[in-house]
Amino acid sequence: MKGIAHKFKDNIDTDLIIPARYLNTSDPVELAKHCMEDADPDFVKKVSDGDFIVGGENFGCGSSREHAPIAIKAAGISAVIAKSFARIFYRNAINIGLPILESKEAADQIAEGDEIEVDLTTGKIKNLTKNQNHQAQSFPEFMQSLINAGGLIEYIKNLRSHGGGPK
Repeated sequence: MKGIAHKFKDNIDTDLIIPARYLNTSDPVELAKHCMEDADPDFVKKVSDGDFIVGGENFGCGSSREHAPIAIKAAGISAVIAKSFARIFYRNAINIGLPILESKEAADQIAEGDEIEVDLTTGKIKNLTKNQNHQAQSFPEFMQSLINAGGLIEYIKNLRSHGGGPK
């Protein structure tokens, strides 16, 4: 994955990711239109498919709404890199197939607009703008399968269509 970094501060909560006034829909396309608008009103105008969000500590804190990672993924973000994630956001992101990587070093050193490249298999994060390399923990094979399938629901559908998993 390769794209541009969009940098955010510590404690970006789910209300900043997708404001509560838009929770009357679960349509990913509609949610994407309002992704991060209270944190950066121009975010959706600046983001391109494949870009990254880079956050600080406790990214995704607040409510347990699944709308937040759905909005991020639907906005075209390929992965979120942060110093740390709220646990419920972490699980919701994996469940919908949004890769998230924890790396304090990368989150500190990547700046707004830097071009970065991420390898989910190895957890390597390359800052192409600054010629720096960072390391995040790679995903176990099972979690990579969930992400590659597009999330937990698609993973289960794939299992069932191939004769595996619960009936």
